[in-house]
Amino acid sequence: MRTFSADLFDHIKRPEFQPDWPENWKGSFHHDANSVWPGGSELGYRRAYHNRVARAIEAVLKTTAPGARVLDVAAAQGNLSIVLAALGYRVTWNDLREDLVGYVRLKTDRTDIEFLPGNLFDLPSARVGRFDAIVATEIIEHVAHPDAFLKGLAGLLMPGGVIVLTSPNGKYFRNRLPRFSDCADPAQYEAVQFRPDADGHIFLLHPDEWVSLADRAGLRVVKLEFFTNPLTNGHFKTRYLLPLLPAGLVMAVERLTQHLGPALRALVHLQTLAVLTPVA
Repeated sequence: MRTFSADLFDHIKRPEFQPDWPENWKGSFHHDANSVWPGGSELGYRRAYHNRVARAIEAVLKTTAPGARVLDVAAAQGNLSIVLAALGYRVTWNDLREDLVGYVRLKTDRTDIEFLPGNLFDLPSARVGRFDAIVATEIIEHVAHPDAFLKGLAGLLMPGGVIVLTSPNGKYFRNRLPRFSDCADPAQYEAVQFRPDADGHIFLLHPDEWVSLADRAGLRVVKLEFFTNPLTNGHFKTRYLLPLLPAGLVMAVERLTQHLGPALRALVHLQTLAVLTPVA
């Protein structure tokens, strides 16, 4: 069975940084330097990112056949797109920032990734096509109407297709952002977005909200997982310890917290994976 492994990041080339790059390219390069390529200093950030990519790709591998069509939404630096293409999928990269296409092209020799910039829901349906899987990582918590967002994605699926999402976990005990269901007033969205600890997030979804939002979009939750504990991510100043701890020990603690009861798993993990499929 095909599975995710960290060496799949070897498919992502490291271009030589250029001082005259557009600002979006410079920001993307900085992100990649800290999360993908060797040498980044922020180990917690890197491990959380690797966990997120691994969970999303494993979900695609377990639910779709080789050669399936996969849409990568808000694909940004294109890392998921490149890895999924290396695994044999027919991948479409999508992001609002059209200028990032050139940056992503610098990172791969592949010519089989389709680039489709722009707002998916404004593009002609014949141009978008229909997909066996849609991946949207760290995006749903930024949209004002997540149920409409999910319904729009569902309309792009083939029958039996899946939507794979990751998002920060609202149930995590250190979360101070509101639930979506407590943030119905658009004025509240604006207030939250400008909080210094919000990181651009409007709200964070709690486990029960995934179920209710999916239901309103004509979808059902087939998997809901929580991952990345505080040590893995370097919370509580453990970021100072991470360079000193063997990677195997950190991952052993991560595996240990995965075996906690359902309620505790939701409390002690920072990230959520949700896999949704249309209601038959």
